[in-house]
Amino acid sequence: MIAVLKKLALGLGLIAVSAAILLYSDLDSRQVSAGGSSPSRQLRVAMVQQISIPALDDGVAGALKALKDRGYEPGGRILLRQYNAQGDISTGNAIAKEVASGEFDLIFSASTVSLQTIANANRFATPHRKHVFSLVSDPYAVGVGISRENHLQHPPYMTGYGSLAPVEDAFRMARQLLPSLKRVGLVWDPSEANSVVTTTIGRSVCQKMGITLVEANAENSTSIGDAVGSLLSRNIQAIWVSPDLIASHGLDLIVSKARTARIPVFTSIPRNSTSGTLFELGADYAAIGYQAGLLAADVLDGRDPATVPVENIMPVTLQVDRTALKNLREPWQLPEDVVARANVVVDDTGRHVRNATQTASAK
Repeated sequence: MIAVLKKLALGLGLIAVSAAILLYSDLDSRQVSAGGSSPSRQLRVAMVQQISIPALDDGVAGALKALKDRGYEPGGRILLRQYNAQGDISTGNAIAKEVASGEFDLIFSASTVSLQTIANANRFATPHRKHVFSLVSDPYAVGVGISRENHLQHPPYMTGYGSLAPVEDAFRMARQLLPSLKRVGLVWDPSEANSVVTTTIGRSVCQKMGITLVEANAENSTSIGDAVGSLLSRNIQAIWVSPDLIASHGLDLIVSKARTARIPVFTSIPRNSTSGTLFELGADYAAIGYQAGLLAADVLDGRDPATVPVENIMPVTLQVDRTALKNLREPWQLPEDVVARANVVVDDTGRHVRNATQTASAK
C-alpha cells in the first residue's frame, strides 16, 4: 500500500511540474492576447496594395520606414508579407479573403480599393483582424462604416487616415497659369470609389469657376489611349489627372499624347520623379504613408483601433516643370511666386528639391 501511495505521489508531482512548464511557455502568448505585443514574439503583418503606381509605392515605402523607425523591422520584430493585386479587382478580393482569414496580427492597406476589399472580407472574419488603412481619398464615402460626422464611429478593429486631394487649389493654380482656361479634360474610372469622390469635387469646382470639365472613362489601362483621343477631339486646353488609379498608371501615355497635341497636363497625384506634367499639386504620399506607419506601430504596441478617430491628413507638395512650357499652343506661364513656393522645380538642368512639405489636417 505504501509503495502504491509513493507511485501516486510521484505521478502527481510530475503532472504538476509539466503543468508549470506549459503555463510558463504559454506566458508570452497570454500576455499578447491580454492587449499588448510581447518583444519576444514575432508579430505577423500583411501589407496590401491594389496596384503599383508611384503614389502607392511611395506610401508603402513611407509606412515601412515608420515601422522600422519604431523597431518593427521585417525579419526582426515583425514577419511581413506584402500583397499586390496589380490592378485586378478579382485578385484584390482573393487577397482580402486570404489576409482576413490568416493568422495576422495586423493588416495594413494602401488605396481605397484595398480598404474596401479588406473591410468587406474582415466583416466575416473570426476574430476580426486589426486593420490600419492609408492613401484613401475619402474613407467616409466608400461604404465601410466610417462616419463623416463622428470620426470615432467606425468598426472597432479598423482605423486609418484619409487624404482628400486639394482639387480646388489645383484648378485655381491652372487658371493662374492660363487666365483664359475654359476647358479641361479628365480621364477617370467610374468603378473606383476614390475617383468618383474626386471627380464629383472637380465638377463642382469647375462649375464654380466657369470651366467645362470634359470627361472620358477608362476602366482599364488599355482604354486610356482611346479616352485621351476622345478628349483631344473636343477642343480641351489641358488635361487634369485626378487620384484615379487607372489614369495614374497611364500617366506617361497621357502626357505623351497631350504633348503631341501641344497642351499641358496637371495632376493631383504627385510623383517623386519627373513626369513631364506642368505641375503636380497634391499629397506627399511618402509622408502620408509614414504617418500611417506610425499608427500601425501604435496598434502593434497595443493601442486599440476603436479609440483612434479616422481623420483626413494632407501633407501638400507642389512640383512644377519649366520644361513643360515648351511648344504649347497657348501662352501658359509659371509665375515666379508659384515657382518660389514649389517643393520641387524641374528645369533644363534637372530636378531640384527646394522646400519642405507643408502639412494640413482637416477634421
